[in-house]
Amino acid sequence: STRLIGALIMAHSDDDGLVLPPKLATHQAVIVPIWKNDEEKTEVLAFAQGINQELIGAGLNPIFDDREEHKPGWKFAEYELIGIPLRLEIGPRDVRANSCFVARRDTKEKFSVARDALTTAVLQTLEAIQANLYTRALNFRNENTYAVETYEEFKTSLESRAGFLLAHFCGSATCETKISGETKATIRLLTFDFAKEEGACVYCGQSSQRRVHFAKAY
Repeated sequence: STRLIGALIMAHSDDDGLVLPPKLATHQAVIVPIWKNDEEKTEVLAFAQGINQELIGAGLNPIFDDREEHKPGWKFAEYELIGIPLRLEIGPRDVRANSCFVARRDTKEKFSVARDALTTAVLQTLEAIQANLYTRALNFRNENTYAVETYEEFKTSLESRAGFLLAHFCGSATCETKISGETKATIRLLTFDFAKEEGACVYCGQSSQRRVHFAKAY
């Protein structure tokens, strides 16, 4: 849905464009061969095509970008913008060293990998990217979720900081409507794994068995 796409963009992306989790990316990697003359072109393309076929055999769907109308730097920026998780750079020196240069989209880290270890390294790095994006998003959410006890604290927190407010709620539609009308905040989430907790509704003071997530819609 468009909401899920929006959440994906907001949760993971940065000022350089999209950052896609490998499990959701149509293309998990892009291979960019680099050469200056016809001799280099022949050896680089042959080397890079071997890598491309090996990654396909490993179940991946890489992009093989041998276009000649764009320079390597242009391609690097393009694939950062659209969020390809891994970029593999292969030039004449890499061919001679029997290696490949790999760049992660999530951390911008770049490192060289020996050719015979490349497919394993790519698969392991994709798993690491997936785990890193999840952990980074989870930590950001937790760092921006605040428990409040009173309605005054609720209103003050809404005005002073962005994020989720965890507040006790009695379950009354009347309370929810009044909170929304007075603060523009609504219930955004009722988790399935909530901890049962005795408390008093942040608005009316009636008995509450759990906290819910409130936030403003932006």
